[in-house]
Amino acid sequence: MNKQNISKLNFFFLGLQNRFIENNDLFKSISIVYIAGLKKFKGIGTYYNNNITFNFNGISSSLTMENLLANICEEAEKYESLTLTYSERGTIITITADNKNVKMTTKEEESIEETDNHENTSTLLNRNYLIKVGKANPLLKAIGIMSKDGKILNDKIRKYNQIDHYVELIEKELDTLPKDETITILDCGCGKSYLTFVLNYYLTEVKKIKCNFIGLDISENVIKASRSIANELGYRNMEFAAIDIKDYKPNRKINMVMSLHACDTATDMALALGIKVKSDLIIAVPCCHRELLSQYNYDPFKSITKYGILKARIADALTDGMRGLMLESKGYNVSIVEYISPLETPKNLMIRAQKLTKEQPNKLEEYKALCKSLNANPALLRFLEEQWRS
Repeated sequence: MNKQNISKLNFFFLGLQNRFIENNDLFKSISIVYIAGLKKFKGIGTYYNNNITFNFNGISSSLTMENLLANICEEAEKYESLTLTYSERGTIITITADNKNVKMTTKEEESIEETDNHENTSTLLNRNYLIKVGKANPLLKAIGIMSKDGKILNDKIRKYNQIDHYVELIEKELDTLPKDETITILDCGCGKSYLTFVLNYYLTEVKKIKCNFIGLDISENVIKASRSIANELGYRNMEFAAIDIKDYKPNRKINMVMSLHACDTATDMALALGIKVKSDLIIAVPCCHRELLSQYNYDPFKSITKYGILKARIADALTDGMRGLMLESKGYNVSIVEYISPLETPKNLMIRAQKLTKEQPNKLEEYKALCKSLNANPALLRFLEEQWRS
């Protein structure tokens, strides 16, 4: 290639180098194909420990991105043309160069795997999925929704529908998060972090929002499992810690706190942490509600609460309703909606809270008055009072 176009190529490479510096968590691979006559010479580079492991002509080297691109430019002088493919999560950049021109194209990454037409499967919902079969195949396989040959597993169809609906329910809230900075999402009681991986995929590869994720769980085993899945997917913008939620102290701004089916008062720990760190969004899908059931005692309802099933259902409603009221007192706009059908589980509510206003002391007084009338001392109030003292 002539020196003039190699200079142009170097200009494009400066852009790639800056992109790598800003988005190295998203980088997947870089490949180069040189052409001389009818012969092709291929090289491939993958991320390893902040550098690129590059294999060309049977020789592997560990290089910085700057040095790799400089080497490619130097090598280009020996060939008639080249095609460089820079792949990151959700995006593929292709640079082609010869003696006539240098061009760059950018497009969304697409799955090249053949899959069945799942839209014809009656057990899938008749709607436009946000986590689409095809493009999201590596994710769906890693979290066990899809088989290796690209089919949604029959016993995972319900879970697939649920995780996609979860994203749909909070999509508008996600759009309110800052777009000019890297956002941080904290998953409290993350378990194997399936929903966190789904949100990571959706924000990064669909919405093109820069984000980091932190997963907390008290179990070392599930944290190891989450780390393993993150490594498999190449999701380097995730970190996990085996720690009690109430002991966690963030070292950065938290934009969103999420909690899915954290058992009993673990949901309250997550809500209290979200309030304490002034999270922009708090999303919780509570699980069991044992605490208030054993506490509350309201004389006007005695003739109703003598029926155990009704006392339990009232306790469920009171628990989540009072959680919503506490969030309102802390300046959050709150909505409580059905997450999934009550036919699947009665624990099917989602609490969505967006920080919009200053704290409202009158709401807090209303909350405390309700506690007094119910003879109850909810965990959320206790956790917040402990944090205020600390």
